[in-house]
Parts: sequence; structure tokens; C-alpha cells
Amino acid sequence: MTLLAALLLTWPQFRGPNSQGIATGAAPPVEFGPGRNVVWKAPVPPGHSSPVVTRDRVYVTGFEKDKRATICLNRKDGKLLWRREVDAGTGNPLRKPNNPASPSPLADERDNVFVFFQDFGLLSYDRNGKERWRFPLGPFKVYYGFGASPVLVDGKVILPVDQDAESFLLAVDARSGKQAWRTQRPGVISGYSTPVVHQGQILIAESFQLSAYAAGDGRKLWSIPGLACEMKSVPSIANGKLYINGWGFPENQPGQQIKLPPFAEALASNDADRDGSLSPAEIPNERVERPGYFGTFDTNQDGRLNETEWAIARAMLAAENGLLAVDLASREVLWKYQRPVPQVPSTVLYNEVLFMVNDSGILISFDPATGAVIKQDRLKGAIDKYFASPVAADGKIWLVSQDGTVSVVKAEGQWSIVQVNPLGEEVFATPAIVDGRIFVRTQSSLYCFANAPAAI
Repeated sequence: MTLLAALLLTWPQFRGPNSQGIATGAAPPVEFGPGRNVVWKAPVPPGHSSPVVTRDRVYVTGFEKDKRATICLNRKDGKLLWRREVDAGTGNPLRKPNNPASPSPLADERDNVFVFFQDFGLLSYDRNGKERWRFPLGPFKVYYGFGASPVLVDGKVILPVDQDAESFLLAVDARSGKQAWRTQRPGVISGYSTPVVHQGQILIAESFQLSAYAAGDGRKLWSIPGLACEMKSVPSIANGKLYINGWGFPENQPGQQIKLPPFAEALASNDADRDGSLSPAEIPNERVERPGYFGTFDTNQDGRLNETEWAIARAMLAAENGLLAVDLASREVLWKYQRPVPQVPSTVLYNEVLFMVNDSGILISFDPATGAVIKQDRLKGAIDKYFASPVAADGKIWLVSQDGTVSVVKAEGQWSIVQVNPLGEEVFATPAIVDGRIFVRTQSSLYCFANAPAAI
């Protein structure tokens, strides 16, 4: 096998090549589980990061107490090749179900690996586990804790830092570990979406907008408004069209948004103690004063909302949930689907059909040209919450629920369930598919499944 062919059969970042969730090569197994079609099973520490796969290695991250671990396994047999740890550094808030090892690793064509821990920063190791460089970062102000994974663009490691104060986009030279550029992004608040690349531009689903940045110097090139307030999913791209789903608050459905008055007006009517800010008791909306909402807006955690925090609250509560299709040439929104969409899982565009699984285990197929729903039905035997994103190969889609049930469906508009595989343990990570093998990370193990594994 040539080097080029070997590189094509890799899964180098979150959701594979360009984060699109699509694999080529041999057919992965349809039926599998703890006692069926197992090539190997390896213990891994806790973590929600997804596995990435190179020519002969598999990388994952994890955490144990105050240690942050990068783990390298042999792709063929799952044996541990090396494990490197760093101590947790700067403190950052974390809210369940997030944890300190949620961002996925990133690998290059030489099997170097790049990892990010929100309480440490960026690190790079070579294929043998030797540290190449480190780039400390933080602390951050991200409501749930970090979720975005780094990506590699033109020899640079790209990391979006979407937080409640001073959001920025960072580029670090992949070889030296030195900062290449850093772009401030005013108006961007907490977000968790991994970037994708289109025609040399870095596209990020930010709060309220889709934005494009130049890979060379980080300049903001354009943006399209209309996204939800907290973006977690990754865009799907094909034929010059982009598809992105976002969900913020339940009230962000069209016609149900909470319309808050301007800050000066709110102060004039509700600032009883005349201190120039608003406490929960002074909020002119009973839903906003609830702890779960108020804590989201109170970014400095002082128990009151200032003018900047009030502006964030107004924007977040006025945003619209939904799935959007965007023409990247004209930068126009082609269509919107504004019924409930998932908070975390991304769509997958495969075989000219767009697939989306929502938070209650309902799978919807769309005509990507028009947004028309082709089929909507429950994934029988797998009705649960979903954090992992769907992945596609060999004319099928693999979907993993939180309780560890893997549904395999035909990748057709009128999709049908082919097989349901219970793993018996929770899954938050998105699977990787490489050359007929599917790698699935549960809470305690990393599985590698394949057809007739004894013959591999």
C-alpha cells in the first residue's frame, strides 16, 4: 500500500476527514457487541473525547483525578504503546455531562498527535510519545466547559476559543508550537463547535452566526446571521452547500422567544436598589430569573447582570433554534427546519440525503436541496439521549445512544433499521470508521470491531 493510500484510510480528527463523519474503504460490521466481531478491547480512563486513527495508531485522551492523559494504542491489536500525563493546571468551570477530556485529539500524516485540555492547553507528541511542544492556555470562561476539538489547516493547529469573555481563534504552528496568529472575536460567546474547512477558509458555527476566517492570517472574511445561541454541532458540507443545526433554550422556537427590553429601559423600571445592575429579584421576566437561566448570563458570577451581560441575555433569548442550509457561494440561507433539533449531535450528509438524530432518538432524513422531510421515525430499541454524532460508510449510518446502543440503518431517504447492537455501557464519544473497522469508545473501554475479526 502506498503512503497516499494509507493516509486515505485514516480518521485523523473528530468525525474523521474535515469532521464530516464519512468513511471509505472496506465495509464495517453491521452486527457487533462485547461478544461479537471484537478485534480487540482496550481499557481507557474516563473521557468523552473521540478516538482518532492513523496508519498504525489509535489516540484517545482521558483524565484521572488531577492527571490528563494522552494514550496511544496499536491500531492492529489495541496494545498500549505509550501513555503520557500532565498535571491539571488552571481551574475552569465544568458542568455535567462535560468532563476534562472532551475535546478529541488531532493527528497529522507523520502520526504526530495534538491534544487540548482546557485546564492545561495544547500539547503535541510524536508517534513514539516524545513531547514535541506545549502551548499553555487558560483559564477560560465557558459555561459548560470546553467542547471544540482542534483541527489542522495548512500546517497550523486551529483552536476556536468561544467563551463568555474575549473569544478568539488561535493558530499554532504544528511543527514548532509557536503562535502563528490569534484573532479576537468580539460578540462571540460560549460555543462548542469544531471548525470545518471549505476552499481554504475556516468555517465556524459561532453563537448567532456562521463565520469564515482566512487560514493564512486569521482575518474574518464574512458571516451569516441566524444561528442559535450556543452552537455544539459541526457543519456538514457538500456541493457548495452547508448544513448546520443549533439549539439553545426551549423558548428559542420561532414565535416563542423571550423579548427582553433594552438595558436602560429595564433599569428604569426594575432597578429597585439603584445600583446600575439587575439582581434575580429585579429581572422583569420570571423565566430569566430562574437559576439555570440567570447563571448562564451572569458571566462574572457576582449575582447581578450588568449592561454587557444583559445584552448577551437579550441576544441568546431572541435567537432561533433550527437546522439551516446555506449556499456558500451566495452566502444565502436556502431553507430552515425549525422544529426541535438536537443540542449536540451533528448531521451527516451521505448518499445525497441529510440525516439528523434528535435528543429523543428520532431519526429524520431530509432532501438537502429543499429541506423537505423524507422520513421521520423513532430508532426502535434505541430511544434515548444522543451525544455521539452519526457516522457513515458502505451505504449505512451508525448511530450511538448515550446508553451505548448502536443502531445501523440503510442510508436512504426511506431509511430502515438494519441492526441494533447493545454495548451495555454509556457512550458519549463519536465512533471512528477506518477500512472496515469501527472504533467505539465507552465509559471504560475502547472497542475495535470488524467482520470476521479472527481472519484479520
